[in-house]
This record gives sequence, C-alpha cells and structure tokens, in this order.
Amino acid sequence: MASRTDRPSLGFGDDLDAFDPAEFSSTKPKATKPAPETSRKAAEAVGFRSRESQKAESAPAKPPQRRRRTGRNAQLNLKAKPETIAAFTRIADAKGWGLGEAFEHATALLEQEYATK
Repeated sequence: MASRTDRPSLGFGDDLDAFDPAEFSSTKPKATKPAPETSRKAAEAVGFRSRESQKAESAPAKPPQRRRRTGRNAQLNLKAKPETIAAFTRIADAKGWGLGEAFEHATALLEQEYATK
C-alpha cells in the first residue's frame, strides 16, 4: 500500500493546514421582508398579475366529497357521457348511497334482468 508521501501533490498543501473554520460566521444577516403594500405596488408597476384565485361567481360548484369506509378496495374506471354520470350520481344521492354502493345495486338489477338461465 502506498504511503501518503508517495501520492502526487494536488497543490493544496499548506492552504488546507492554515484553514480555520472558526473564521467563518455561522450567522447570516437576516433579510428584511418588505411590507405587503410595497410588494403589491412594485408588482403592479411592472405589470405582474396575481395567480391567486379570484372567487368568480360563474365558476361551477365543486361536487361534494364522497369518501366512506366501506371495505371496497378495488377500483373500476369507466368512460361515460356526462349526462349518464350526472344521472347515476343523482340516483345515488337520492338514495343516500355512495357511488360504490349504487354500482352494486345497479349490477344486481342487471343480473336479475339479463342473467343467463
């Protein structure tokens, strides 16, 4: 195995021996944050447009979340017409069912009607 003295010099020698990490300050001067009004005026001056949502009255309302603990853990993704999805959701809501439960009821009715005998 080669000793340390057998290695070629990389040119750092005495510079690393003289290095003192205590010379560096660990505290940085804190940047001051401008007042919100100052920032807004500066942004308007350069033509910046905010991306924050502006509550538009014409925006459609989000449908309610439909999360329940039901034990159903398999997923089925379907493509359907928007009016079919709306009708399916409307029926589920009228009966107080989750979408998985409504799908189970629909499947049971289809089996009764079209089951091969």
